[in-house]
Amino acid sequence: MRLKARLERDWRFMRGLNRTLKRVKTIAPSSPNLICDDLQTAVETWRDRPALTFEGKTLTYGEMDAVANRFAHWAKGMNIRRGQVVALFLPNRLEYFPIWYGLSKIGVVTALINNQLAGLPLAHCLNISGAAHVIVDGETSPAFEQAKTLLERPMQQWVLGQAHGDQRDLVQALKSCSQLPPDRSVREGMTAKDTALYIYTSGTTGLPKAARITHVRAQLYMRAFAGATGATAKDRIYVALPLYHATGGLCGLGAALLNGGSAVVKKKFSASHFWSDVVAEGCTMFVYIGELCRYLVNHPEVEDEHGHKIRLAFGNGLRGDVWAEMRTRFRIPEILEFYGSTEGNVSLFNFDGKVGAIGRAPKWLRNKFSVRLVQFDVETEEPVRGMNGLCIECGPGQVGECIGQIGGDARTAYTGYVDKAASEKKILHDVFERGDGWFRTGDLMRMDADGYFYFVDRIGDTFRWKGENVSTNEVAERLAAVPGVAEANVYGVTVEGADGRAGMAGLVVESGFDIKQFGEQVARDLPPYAQPVFVRILPAIETTGTFKHRKMDLVADGFDPGKVRGAIFWRDPVKGYIKLTKPGFEKLSAGGVKL
Repeated sequence: MRLKARLERDWRFMRGLNRTLKRVKTIAPSSPNLICDDLQTAVETWRDRPALTFEGKTLTYGEMDAVANRFAHWAKGMNIRRGQVVALFLPNRLEYFPIWYGLSKIGVVTALINNQLAGLPLAHCLNISGAAHVIVDGETSPAFEQAKTLLERPMQQWVLGQAHGDQRDLVQALKSCSQLPPDRSVREGMTAKDTALYIYTSGTTGLPKAARITHVRAQLYMRAFAGATGATAKDRIYVALPLYHATGGLCGLGAALLNGGSAVVKKKFSASHFWSDVVAEGCTMFVYIGELCRYLVNHPEVEDEHGHKIRLAFGNGLRGDVWAEMRTRFRIPEILEFYGSTEGNVSLFNFDGKVGAIGRAPKWLRNKFSVRLVQFDVETEEPVRGMNGLCIECGPGQVGECIGQIGGDARTAYTGYVDKAASEKKILHDVFERGDGWFRTGDLMRMDADGYFYFVDRIGDTFRWKGENVSTNEVAERLAAVPGVAEANVYGVTVEGADGRAGMAGLVVESGFDIKQFGEQVARDLPPYAQPVFVRILPAIETTGTFKHRKMDLVADGFDPGKVRGAIFWRDPVKGYIKLTKPGFEKLSAGGVKL
C-alpha cells in the first residue's frame, strides 16, 4: 500500500511538472517573442470570451486588447520611447493589467508601485524607477501629491479621473487614441531579455528594491502557472491579491488569460465577502498568499463557504495547520503550493499536495533542478565553508539557505534589481566549484529524504538564543495556535549582557486572553530556548500589501515599557510571565536578572 501511494504521488508530481515544462520550454532570452506577443496570441484565439471582470464590469479579450492599444498609442504620442519607464501607482482596477500590457507593446517599461505607499517609501520607489510620467487615480493622487517634494526630478501626473492643478486628464487623452495594435516595427530588435516591468520587494526590513522583470521572467511566471494549474477556457480565477505583486498580477492572471479563461479581480481582499463573491462569480480557482488563507479559516463560518465551485487554490506561504483546515472546512479538492522570489531564479512546486511542503525536487530528478541547500551560520549570516573554501551542501533534515545556480537559459538566468550593487549582494560565488555563481534566496529551508522542501524562516529573522537557532516563523506558528491569540509576530531583541537575542512576541489577542494560561501552554509546546522571553500586546500587526508582517519597527522599540504603548510581559524563571515595569526593565538592562 505504501508503494502504491508513493507511485501515485510521483505520478501526480510528474504530470504537473510536465504540464509546466511544456509551457515554458520555448522561452528564450534571445527570442523576439515578448510577453505581449503571448497575450496577443490569446486575444486572437479567444477574442469574444470574457477576460477580466471587476466590480460588475467585464472586458472580453478583444475589448481588453483595445484598452491596451489605447495606452500604447497614448505613450507613443507623448514620445515615451522603448526602454523608458512609466510608473503605475493605482489600486486594483479594470485598466490595471491592460495598461502595462499595452505599454509593453511599444517596449516601454512599467514600474508597478505599491498603492499602499506614502511619503518617503513612495518617493523612493518613484525615484529609483527613473520614470518621467506616473499614472494615478482619485484614490492614489493625494499620496503622490504629498510625496512630490521628495522627488529627485519632475514627474508628470496623469489621472484616471478628474484632473486638478498641474495634473493631466488621462481619460480625455485616451479618447483620441487608436484601438488598433501599434505596428510591431516599433519594438523591432527587442528580445525577451529586455525589461518589461519593475516589481518591488515588500520592504519588510527597509526601503523596497525594484526587481527587473524581463519579458523572459514575465513569460515564465504567466506560462508556468498556465501549465501548473491545468486551467482551461472554462475556468474563472478569483484574484483578490494586489496586481502590483507577481503572485496576483502575473501568476494569477497568467493562469487565466493564457488559457482562454477569465480573471475576476477584486479591489482588495475581504474575508467577509470572499466566499459570497466566489459563489456569485462562479469561480473555479483562486490565488492566495498564506496569510489570506489564515484570515479565511479564522473567520466565522458563512453559508457560501460550502456552496462554491472551487477545484484548485494556488499560491505561496500556506502554513501546514491552515492548509489542513482549508481542505477540510472549505472542501477544496486540490491545493497547489509554490515557492519563488520576485527577483530570483529559484522556483519550486508542490504538485502532489504534500501538506506543509513548499515544493519538491526528487532525488531522481536532481540534475533537472538547479536548487540546493547549503549549511548556514545564523550568527554570521553567511554560508558555512569547508577547509577547501567551498560551501557544504545540507543533508536531509538539515536547515540551510536555499540557493539557485545562475545560468544562461531562461529558467536559471538572474536579472536582479535596478540597483546593480544590490543585485551583486544576492550572488554567492565559489559555492561548489571555483568561479560558479548562485543566487541567494535569503530563505532558510530544510529538505526531507523524498526531496520535499519546507520553509523555516527568513535570514535575519532566525536568531540564536541559549546556543540554539530560533525560527521566528515556527515559533509564531505555535503561538498562533494558543487559545486567545489572534495573531503573533515573533522577533529577537538585544538584552544588555546576554549572548544572542532574546525572543519577543508581539501578540494581537482576543477577549478572554489569559497570560498565565498562555505561559503554561508555551512551556508545554516549545523548548525553553524558543519560548519568548518577552510578550508585547499589540492592537494590530502592521503588514505589507501582501500580508507579510513588518518587524523592523518592533525590533527598534525593544522591550522598554516607557517607550511603547500597551502591556509588556517578561518570563520570570519562577513566576512565569509577569508584567514588565520600569524598575524591572532597568534591572534586566543592568544584567541583574539571569535570563
